[in-house]
Amino acid sequence: MLDYAQARRLMVDCQLRTFDVNDNAVLDAFDSVPRETFVPKNQEPFAYIDQPIRLGTAGEDLRVTPAPMVLGRMIQALKLQPGSMALDVATGYGYAACVMKRLGATVTALEPIPDLAAAARERLAGQATVLDGPLAAGAPQQGPFDAILINGRVETRPQTLLEQLKDDGRLVCVFGPDKGAKVTVFVRAGDAYGSRPLFDASLPALAAFAEAKTFAF
Repeated sequence: MLDYAQARRLMVDCQLRTFDVNDNAVLDAFDSVPRETFVPKNQEPFAYIDQPIRLGTAGEDLRVTPAPMVLGRMIQALKLQPGSMALDVATGYGYAACVMKRLGATVTALEPIPDLAAAARERLAGQATVLDGPLAAGAPQQGPFDAILINGRVETRPQTLLEQLKDDGRLVCVFGPDKGAKVTVFVRAGDAYGSRPLFDASLPALAAFAEAKTFAF
């Protein structure tokens, strides 16, 4: 039988630490959350591989848990502190929400796919508030937020979510077209929003933030 505790330690040491995740609180949070609990039963033996794990679909909208090394850098870039208000968008089974909770954040998790929202509520068991509204609308009644994480690729600027940030709040997502997407951090300063790309990454596009298709004649 697979030793999940050992697999988790190897994930932290061999994936996160080697990919510039150096915040000890973030490393400890990843080491304390049983990732195998937040994937489908048939995917548990693969919970700690360095790949995204498919969770489910609704139409063309695919949900995955990002690869640990990518998610680790994304959460580190949020600069969470105990007491931070955080929003986890497209939470899937709730893995990232649980990690952020371990970092001391008060977490709202957003997931409109009913089966996945139910799975997140079961697994988070009161550690986060799980809402099932549309992703692009965010959770304005729970905000404003210090940190927003989007678990998927965003092709258009998530303006409604950015407006739910507190001043100096951060939003982190995989931003851009499929071939050139980068993990990007947005920071609010008053009514302005700066952004900075961090590194190349690939995740399935979220339909709520898809670029409008144009037709050429």
